[in-house]
Amino acid sequence: MDKTIHNQKHSHASPWTVSQRIKMLLWDYTWALFCAWTPKPANRWRLFILKLFGAKIYGKPFVHQRARIHIPWNLTMRHKSCLGDRTNAYTLGKIEIGEYATVAQETYLCTGTHAFDSETMNLITISITVGANAFIGARAFIMPGVTIGEGAVVGACAAVFKDVEPWTVVGGNPAKFIKKREIKNL
Repeated sequence: MDKTIHNQKHSHASPWTVSQRIKMLLWDYTWALFCAWTPKPANRWRLFILKLFGAKIYGKPFVHQRARIHIPWNLTMRHKSCLGDRTNAYTLGKIEIGEYATVAQETYLCTGTHAFDSETMNLITISITVGANAFIGARAFIMPGVTIGEGAVVGACAAVFKDVEPWTVVGGNPAKFIKKREIKNL
């Protein structure tokens, strides 16, 4: 698990360098001007822009035009993975989305928190991993450091504070085990 603690001398100081902040600002304007308004079939174009800004793109994932990616160079997407409509990938730390994994609409993937036991409450970033063939339902909230196992399903509106075991279904707030996931051939 990738965990980074950003030391700050003052609680209101930015953990990012000036060059990083300029690059993030450039990213925000680039996405707004060149991607946010594009139709769904313009996915290749959005992937191209993400790659220009350092996202690691493998195969042909799908990124909805209204998805929000805060720092693209911290994002890795594998073949046929998906970031849905209005998904928020808060990539202060690394986020990796495995092959054929779906992150449904309005889901929030949060890699940042604060050192609440510190006077400065400095930023702490911890990576999130979404395994291959996993599905995260609409409006779920995934906390920093969580791994969603291969083939796992996170129910809509779930709040996930702990790792989700492979091939299980979880839901609720906090998310709890519901059942094993079984694939049926219909």
